[in-house]
Amino acid sequence: MPYSLHAPRVNNNDDIVQVVELGVSEGDFVKGGDVVAAVETDKAIVEVEAERDGYVLKILPELDQKVAVGSVVIWLGDSPDEAVPEEAATPVQADSSVAARPTAKARVMLKKHGLDESQIPTGGERLTVKDIEAYLAEQGASTPAMPAPSMPAQTREQTPDVPGEYRELSEEAHGMLVTVQWHRDQAAAGYLEVEYDPTPWEEYAAEYARQNKLMLSPLLPLLAYRLVQLTKENPNINATIINDRHYLYTPINLGFTVQADKTLYLTVVRDAQLMSASEYIQALGEVQRHAIAHKLRSSEVAGATITFSSMARWKVSRHIPILPPYTGLMVAHAAPKGSGRAVLGASYDHRLLSGFDVAQLLQSLSQPPDDI
Repeated sequence: MPYSLHAPRVNNNDDIVQVVELGVSEGDFVKGGDVVAAVETDKAIVEVEAERDGYVLKILPELDQKVAVGSVVIWLGDSPDEAVPEEAATPVQADSSVAARPTAKARVMLKKHGLDESQIPTGGERLTVKDIEAYLAEQGASTPAMPAPSMPAQTREQTPDVPGEYRELSEEAHGMLVTVQWHRDQAAAGYLEVEYDPTPWEEYAAEYARQNKLMLSPLLPLLAYRLVQLTKENPNINATIINDRHYLYTPINLGFTVQADKTLYLTVVRDAQLMSASEYIQALGEVQRHAIAHKLRSSEVAGATITFSSMARWKVSRHIPILPPYTGLMVAHAAPKGSGRAVLGASYDHRLLSGFDVAQLLQSLSQPPDDI
């Protein structure tokens, strides 16, 4: 049975589109998802895709022809010899009744002057402000000046009045720029921290290493794994805000920063909620090895839903991390101070989490689990 593909609506103000591309011929076989045509207004181009596999039975409009939104562009069928319905075998061209509809600005002007759109001649496909101004001029009416559109604020920075030269950002620097801009423009970022005694955690990690015959301290992986468990208890942590809606992630993909030479990676262990502590330590170790060799897979550097960072290796006792895009929280682990006390901090999206939520999380994270 034949089925039709229709001219899509590009934007709300246009009921007419122009066919600017026909990528198939009659008799061709196409697969679902193939682009078969494209239509355009003065604002955008939209592709028309086949909805399923089939043969091109009939192409109604010619290239560059203007047609009404919703009219049939192409007929497809399961076999190349199917018949197209006779009443739909010709294109629906743009007609004067459709073309005469006023633009949004013209509607405002019509209302301002108490005019009926049907009484004003139009020189194009839509009734425009210029058409109304010409009509008013012929009638001897004064045309009030239309207010100039407000211009967006200039956001591009000016070059300082100091000699210098431009250089392109490295891939790593550009990635950090994207992160910083999201943090600045989207997240209502907050930061808080708690002091704690790191001794229980150090003892817990040492005992875990002894029982599991590990050569290196698993302190940081165990802290990160504890964060996963706390996130399972409070799923609202594992979320973001998208278009003013709360988007709750299903998996817990833990992002963990790794410094490899001069490159800072945010590596990702996916589906950490399904792992035991030993499985997580092994998975994180593999990702860290890939990072150090600069051979990370794409899945190992994308999709973080919650994140963890430590600068204890460099004896940093406090740091405030930049929140990665589309994450609600990043825990900051630091080295103990001279007093022996240490700091756990967190940058967080205040649209999602309150300071009370984050303080409770950090206080829980500062204590190791009861069982190894």
